Amino acid sequence: MAAWCANTQESLAMLLRPGNAGSNTVADHLAVLADALGQIPDSSRAKILVRVDGAGATHELLEHLEKLNTARRTVRYLTGWTITADDEQAIAHLPERAWDALLEQDGTPHESYGVAELTGLNQRSGWPDGMRLLVRRVKPSGRQVKKLTAFEKKTGWKYSVVATNIRHMWGIAGSHQPQWLDALSRSHATVEDRVRGDKAMGLRNLPSKKWQVNQGWVLAANIGHDLDCWVRLLALHDQDDLVRAEPDTMRYRIYHLPARLARHARRRWLRIERTWSWAHAFTLAWQRLTDLPDVT
Repeated sequence: MAAWCANTQESLAMLLRPGNAGSNTVADHLAVLADALGQIPDSSRAKILVRVDGAGATHELLEHLEKLNTARRTVRYLTGWTITADDEQAIAHLPERAWDALLEQDGTPHESYGVAELTGLNQRSGWPDGMRLLVRRVKPSGRQVKKLTAFEKKTGWKYSVVATNIRHMWGIAGSHQPQWLDALSRSHATVEDRVRGDKAMGLRNLPSKKWQVNQGWVLAANIGHDLDCWVRLLALHDQDDLVRAEPDTMRYRIYHLPARLARHARRRWLRIERTWSWAHAFTLAWQRLTDLPDVT
């Protein structure tokens, strides 16, 4: 179980768990959340958005997130939601005019799919006050057809529900609209890129049968992942072919460099092969990193 920062892409927290651990274990969610928030600098804690998949839709986690709000800190959340028969009954009461076109990530409307507010129709009790429910409908893919409920087969749509406490975001026009919030929720899918990146950094397989050794391996892999993220942010942010490159690509182009470290006149010289296509990108990154001020 892990948490990543969407702004920097770095890994904030990761909890190694047994293979039979449940996906919605509240204690584990709270532990990872606490570790992740602890990694965020004080200067960036005033406004926090927590996005969780469907396993995070538990009473305890959402109530805890609400309690994190203070006069000096605003914590908002977007989480997936397991649809029940009560939810489907509420969806069935939505009139056709309640559905708005789904928005792509670039703001382009997708007229074939829809988003609607479900808050007023759903009567499930016991959840935090002010929580909103948004429902999205799309045409099911071939892989989803076999898993459709009877209600979805009848309507011909695949439904997804998102829970949030966002009423509006100051300074962001339209941030209260279900369309905007749905697009913000779907952008959480980029977390799969972070998972893939961590696996490429060594987490695809654990090296040992000993728990302590594997914990150390997880920590080392995440340190490598974070260093890779910050190299991109600080030194390669304007290199279009590298800023979003996969870890294997970064190894080939930047980290595994065809060069020779030599000594001459009491100085060390890095002699890079002139024909190397990414020699300029490496030297640019090196110069930017060495120009960074010392940590005080």
